[in-house]
Amino acid sequence: MPVVSFDDLSEPSPSQKRRRGVILSSGGWQRLQAAEYLSAARDNGGSPYTLEQLSDRTGLSTKTLTKVRHRQKPVDQPTLAAYFKTFGLSLEADDCISQEPDFDTSKAILAGLLQAPLKGQLALDSPFYIYRPPAEKLLIKEIVQPGALIRIRAPRQFGKTSLIARGLSIAKENKFRTAVVSLQLADSGVFESLNQFLQWLCIMVSRSLGLPNYLKDFWNPMFGSSYSCNDYFESYLLPADESPLLLVLDEVNVVFNYPKIATDFLGMLRAWYERSRHNTEGSELWQKLRLVIVYSTDVFLPLNVNQSPFNVGLLIALSAFTQEQVQELALRYGLTPTETYASELVRLVGGNPYLTQLALFHLSQQNVTLDQLLENVTTPDCIFESHLRQQLWYLEEHPELKEAMQQVVLHPNKVELHPIKAFKLQGVGLIRFQNQFAVASCELYQMYFSHVLS
Repeated sequence: MPVVSFDDLSEPSPSQKRRRGVILSSGGWQRLQAAEYLSAARDNGGSPYTLEQLSDRTGLSTKTLTKVRHRQKPVDQPTLAAYFKTFGLSLEADDCISQEPDFDTSKAILAGLLQAPLKGQLALDSPFYIYRPPAEKLLIKEIVQPGALIRIRAPRQFGKTSLIARGLSIAKENKFRTAVVSLQLADSGVFESLNQFLQWLCIMVSRSLGLPNYLKDFWNPMFGSSYSCNDYFESYLLPADESPLLLVLDEVNVVFNYPKIATDFLGMLRAWYERSRHNTEGSELWQKLRLVIVYSTDVFLPLNVNQSPFNVGLLIALSAFTQEQVQELALRYGLTPTETYASELVRLVGGNPYLTQLALFHLSQQNVTLDQLLENVTTPDCIFESHLRQQLWYLEEHPELKEAMQQVVLHPNKVELHPIKAFKLQGVGLIRFQNQFAVASCELYQMYFSHVLS
């Protein structure tokens, strides 16, 4: 297919040239990115398309594609239409903005989408989801691998659930069965014994798959709970359908608080992975299982290196937003100049995804100005107050962590914490590390906790 840019078809007059261009809106760019990822997962082995590959598929030059994707210089509307059509999309009115971004128009569009601050899982087509390469690409590529084990680690409220939703979408596109089990949903009584916990797990997976509960047919106390759980998966859940099974275990860090259960449970997950790797009887069946383990902190259990699922498979560690990503998000909220908002917010909340979204929402709704936000971060009417109180409550519930956090904020850059305390504080996003020293993960936490814990 010859490479043609619609930009090159004719040379308009200067006045036409000023008015003809359009730029992808944040929502349009979001839709296009999602369609590209899905296409790459199906047709390109999960690897992202290069500009040259996109040029071959769309018929547009690499120069034009770069212009479209950078969203800084306008292009012809037919150019965008051709790009969208390549990936099965129709160009809609709100997918593009005339010439330079019109922030009043952007706000009007977003007003209908956003009535409250974002929290929890973002919809697949949400214009407020920020891609954090290479996380999405790695997840898409690995999910389709037989016997895959994927570990997603990030502090609380860092976007793990939204990332998982995109993985589940890819799995369903590939006709996988999917089951999501959050360990946070288990009552404390579930963790009274390994037998109780594994039975709960099997029932939850069965329900998620829409299958009847046949525990009584497979659970044999003579063989033990781990063997019975294995048998339930091997003889019932996995063979129940020819399609692969994507099992997402969310909030796995909950089980870390029950070492006797955790050791056997995590060892079992490692055994499932190993059974899919070796050319032995049953390995082909276990290759149908794609396992995703989601957790917020490093494991601090004394696991045998050959029985731990945390040193095999693929690790995807979600990081905080970069300044460039916050700029992109500010643009989607209709805020300008994006550079100013991004630099100040990164300094204040350290790229924390939830806190960044919260701040941008209130700024876009004109509930607070940037100056007011920076001046009142520790006052009772601060927009972060509810979140900060939740973090403080967590510390009050764990006095040893409260004491550790007090050391961090009162002695910046000089505290080396016990690893277990450090992992737990990092898991809720309160600290990060500079070399071996623990520091508050953002200026907001440093200011607030140095005030309330002093």
